Amino acid sequence: MQTKSVATIEKHFGSIQDPRIDRQKLHLLLDIIVIAICASICGADKWEDVETFGKAKKDWFKTFLELPNGIPSHDTFNRVFNRLDPVEFQNSFLSWISAVSELIGGQVIAIDGKVLRRSHDYGIGKAAIDMVSAWATENHLVLGQVKVDEKSNEITAIPQLLKALDISGCIITIDAMGCQTEIAAEIINQDADYVLALKGNQGNLSKDVELLFDDLEESNYKHYAYDYYKTVNKGHGRIEIRECWTISDIDILCHLRGYKNWEELNTVSRIRSQRWIGEKKSSEDRHHIASITGAKQVLGSVRSHWGIENKLHWTLDMAFDEDRSRVRKEYGAENFAVLRHIALNLLKQEKSCKRSIRGKRLLAGWDEKYLCKVLEGLSSL
Repeated sequence: MQTKSVATIEKHFGSIQDPRIDRQKLHLLLDIIVIAICASICGADKWEDVETFGKAKKDWFKTFLELPNGIPSHDTFNRVFNRLDPVEFQNSFLSWISAVSELIGGQVIAIDGKVLRRSHDYGIGKAAIDMVSAWATENHLVLGQVKVDEKSNEITAIPQLLKALDISGCIITIDAMGCQTEIAAEIINQDADYVLALKGNQGNLSKDVELLFDDLEESNYKHYAYDYYKTVNKGHGRIEIRECWTISDIDILCHLRGYKNWEELNTVSRIRSQRWIGEKKSSEDRHHIASITGAKQVLGSVRSHWGIENKLHWTLDMAFDEDRSRVRKEYGAENFAVLRHIALNLLKQEKSCKRSIRGKRLLAGWDEKYLCKVLEGLSSL
């Protein structure tokens, strides 16, 4: 089965240009990529770990890889991934995901950025890398990622990521940084919908929406037609209540300042989150703009968006120790981020083991049969 997985890797990653044009190639690029993917699945979080894993599993790797000069050293892994074109590597990742996964129409795709905190190199004036990722909340898959340019911000990276994805029929959720007219237009142009968090970066529109819902509340919910939905969750000694009010009357929305600048702006919303822990209560209001309608759908989309934090970013930190990774030279940090995303996708899709992602990584490192089962996801997500 691992031979089939290698064939899949070769199909989608085999066209990457080998960066080692100035030195003798003792190891095949495909062998290096396969070992790095397997090692990342099995708990390797730095290049020294990748070499150690490769040597420990040398006899196993020899059954399906060429390995003309044995297992590469950690310096070789480091040097190759530092120089490997990250755009090519990410495009290969996108090619694989597009081939083996089918997005469910109407599902939420959450887009958010995450800083790789230890990827900075202050000695040469290099800031920590910020990666913007797309997370399919129903499939539990990383769909793609784009590095934010050091001289820019997530506003410019998000459209690049959107253009690389097939998001037709899906609902795109983005935090306030991505609440931009150009981004909304790109989403609509790709036959998708949006729910965008609204804060001070859209000053007049944000103020008008807040005042609109203040007025609705002060009128005892009589001034405007609205939709309403509420959820209550209890557990672990706390109660969480979330209420959502939406207004979708175009005759009202057209009076909001800046309304005409937004493609298919059909709804504005207020979500009130209240939490009780014992006798202590906290409350927070958030506002959104959306091309979809209905309080239930808007609240569901926003709640799904929070999954990118606890099912992607939190997992990368807890199970892959991403925030403490000191891979930082040249393209190494962003290419290792792609390796982690490949490993996370494969581990999440393997359902026979009921352990955590960290537990699955350990099991895959101990049990070659289980590692083969995880690798099957390369060809059959």
